[in-house]
Amino acid sequence: MSVSPTLRDKLTALPDKPGCYMMRDRRGTIIYVGKAVSLRRRVQSYFRPSTLRDAPPKLRSMLNSVADLEILTVRDETEALMAESNLIKQHRPRFNVLLRDDKRYLSIRADPREPVPRLTTCRIMRNDQSLYFGPFPSSTVVRIAMDFTERRYGLRKCKPVRPDAETHRHCLNDIIRFCSAPCIGAVSPTEYRQRFEEACAFLRGERLGVIDEVKVQMQEYAAAHDFEKAAALRDTWLALRELVARRVRVVSSPSMRTADALAGISELRDLLRLPSTPVLIECFDISNLFGTHSAAGLVAAVNGQPDRRLYRRFHIRTVEGADDPRSIAEAVSRRYTRQRDEGKTMPGLILIDGGVTQLRAARAALAQINLGHIPAVGLAKEMEKIVTDDGHPPLLLPQASNALRVLMRLRDEAHRFAIDSHRRLRNRLIRESALDEISGIGPAKKSALLKHFGSVYRLARASLEDVASVPGIGPMLAEDILRAVASAPAGSND
Repeated sequence: MSVSPTLRDKLTALPDKPGCYMMRDRRGTIIYVGKAVSLRRRVQSYFRPSTLRDAPPKLRSMLNSVADLEILTVRDETEALMAESNLIKQHRPRFNVLLRDDKRYLSIRADPREPVPRLTTCRIMRNDQSLYFGPFPSSTVVRIAMDFTERRYGLRKCKPVRPDAETHRHCLNDIIRFCSAPCIGAVSPTEYRQRFEEACAFLRGERLGVIDEVKVQMQEYAAAHDFEKAAALRDTWLALRELVARRVRVVSSPSMRTADALAGISELRDLLRLPSTPVLIECFDISNLFGTHSAAGLVAAVNGQPDRRLYRRFHIRTVEGADDPRSIAEAVSRRYTRQRDEGKTMPGLILIDGGVTQLRAARAALAQINLGHIPAVGLAKEMEKIVTDDGHPPLLLPQASNALRVLMRLRDEAHRFAIDSHRRLRNRLIRESALDEISGIGPAKKSALLKHFGSVYRLARASLEDVASVPGIGPMLAEDILRAVASAPAGSND
């Protein structure tokens, strides 16, 4: 198999970031969608000589069909997993069916209907009234976190549905694993149930102080030069932080009650010491393709509830490469310069998807247009910390906090909207690229066609006579054009 120069250039430019990759055939059809912790390592591995030579027939057939490649970078493995699932459902690539390995990620399951409930792992979430935490890409994180939770809250590990004294005779978990031993009445059923409910609250991310306790204990062992125990606690602390951070992101609720949303913005006013309740909150996120064609998504919430009428898209014009801070600065500057000049309502709070670097870029842009008084915060992906850049440490709120839920919901909506903006731009570019493959169409004629019809989407739906009427085209070339754009990937009307 020979790799085209265009594809080779894209392989060389792949970032060492998590995300999804979409392989297209010569007609532009997506034939395979995959995910990766490192897009560079994963995708380049397909095109090594040894892979191309020794791959199974189905994989070799797919690689021989690949003519182009696209990527979508995300924040972490969990988002890559979710994005992959959505892309496969949307495009139904044929090689995802042929090459599927049916791998599912681990989740933690807790069934409160059991007389003496316990934690188990599973790979399939069923609609069976059980509680599920996950899925999580790292099985190591799941097992460390589950082991810690069982020990911390004294949950049983044994398998009998109703453990009794006979079960205890063959079990040392109350000694080795600190089981509370409900089987012999060491704790009452009520007390054990309370322990189980606390464990579930911890797995939901509602007991963040527990993770801080582990960190303090780790530091104490290190100070006492007991490095073996300190190292073990370090691994536990990292696993718990990873699990809870992912859990907080995954369970972001798609909807909130009006009362909870209003309570959330009131809580934000007090926590951030805002001059007034942020009735209008606007949030920015950035998405790009191979570090180019960056797009910003702006979403807004009124009284804590997203309002789609206020959403806006920005194609980044002044930034080269994948530079999120500068891209955010451009979008913020353009948005509020226009709002200021047109005398429109300013937000009570600006939310930036990112950490202190992105937040500082946004604040600098506001200061340059004399709007530095508008409050702005960032929402960092690590543990969903609210970054304020005011000399104080980031705010770490419990997952059940209405204030955090308002911000998370808006941030996730901004991320979705930015990706959608990026997808629209990507599809438009793909459709326009169909014109480049037509013999006799140069930059001048391509420009004339797009100026006349507005987009390839509209061009593809024009009559032969309308296309032929464009200066320099004529009937014969019009037939070639309509034939080419008819096979271009479908997309939105943009």
